[in-house]
Formats: sequence, C-alpha cells, structure tokens
Amino acid sequence: MARYFDVHPVDPQPRAIGQVVSMLGDGALIAYPTDSGYALGCRVGQHDGTERIRQIRHLDAQHHFTLVCLDFAQLGQLVRLDNNAFRAIKAATPGPYTFILPATPEVPRRLAHPKKKTIGVRIPDSRVVQALLRELGEPLLSSTLILPGAEQPLTDGWQVKEELDHVVDAVVDGGEVLAEPTTVVDWSEGYPDVVRLGAGDPARFE
Repeated sequence: MARYFDVHPVDPQPRAIGQVVSMLGDGALIAYPTDSGYALGCRVGQHDGTERIRQIRHLDAQHHFTLVCLDFAQLGQLVRLDNNAFRAIKAATPGPYTFILPATPEVPRRLAHPKKKTIGVRIPDSRVVQALLRELGEPLLSSTLILPGAEQPLTDGWQVKEELDHVVDAVVDGGEVLAEPTTVVDWSEGYPDVVRLGAGDPARFE
C-alpha cells in the first residue's frame, strides 16, 4: 500500500517533502502532481523504478522518459543546446513543455533514446515539484501518469491513490491539477518540431 502525503499546492509542508525525498533516496517510485497532470517519478539511477514505470504504463523500449529539472542550469547539464534553443527554451520555462534534445554524457545511456541518443527534459511550473527537486538535489526521472487506454493524465490525488495504491510506493497529493499533458517539442535536429500538442502554447515554436 502506498504512503499518502497530502501537501499544500502552493506552500508544500517541508516535513512531508523531506519524507518523500527520503523515500526516493531509498529507491521509491512516487506519483506526484505537476502543472500538467500527475506523473510517476524516481531517482535517475533507479533502474528498477524505470522498469516499474514501463509496466504501469505499458511502455515499449522506444519511449522517451523525461528528466524533470529544478531550473535551467540543471537542464543545461543534461542536454546540448545551441543558441536558438537556449533562448527559446529559457523563455518558455518553467511551464508545461517537454523538450527532446541530444543527451550529454551526464545522462545514463539506458535512459536516452536507443537510436537518436536524445532525452526529454522539462521544468514544471509547480511549487510541489520545485520543493521536491530542491530537497532531492538532482533531476527526477519521470513519465506523465497516463494509464493504458486513457488519453489524458490523472489529475486528482485521491484518484491516483485508488488506481495505483499497490504499484507505487508513495502518492503526493497536491490537489486537483490541469488535465492536459505537456506540449512536446523535438529540438534534436537543430530546429523546433512540435510533436504533441498539450497544455503549453505551441505558437512560439511554430
């Protein structure tokens, strides 16, 4: 049964955040709220967590996982950015966008796309996520919590607890959040290509 943490969406309680991060340090898989639905997350080096996410969401080996970052400085250590990408992505973050970019050696090879050597990165506009990442001190390996057969991510903490009680280790309930997944922008070829429309306005990348 998953541990349940009821946190304030704007001013999350430090004690609860500390307990969740302690669980992450011990290898936990968590469900947590973002600015575009709930997501599944674990530490980047947690191989078992990656496989558990694949099983929950029925994902294949080609799936792009996302590294959720606290800020642009952290993001810049994980992906290669030219000047155009740097300016455009910096202006759009934090926000409901995922960017696919060439991975740096900082990214474990097993997490990058097997052929393209790319990785998805994002900086959510969420106080809960920012608190978790600040306490954790590193990015979070993540995937939007869209269950098999569903089109939209789960948006309510209690629903997440009911659906995933026996397959995740903790549920961080930050209340009901936006239902749309992120807008995904593939910048791996040196120009922006909007490959999924979502909560983020695509106009700035078209």
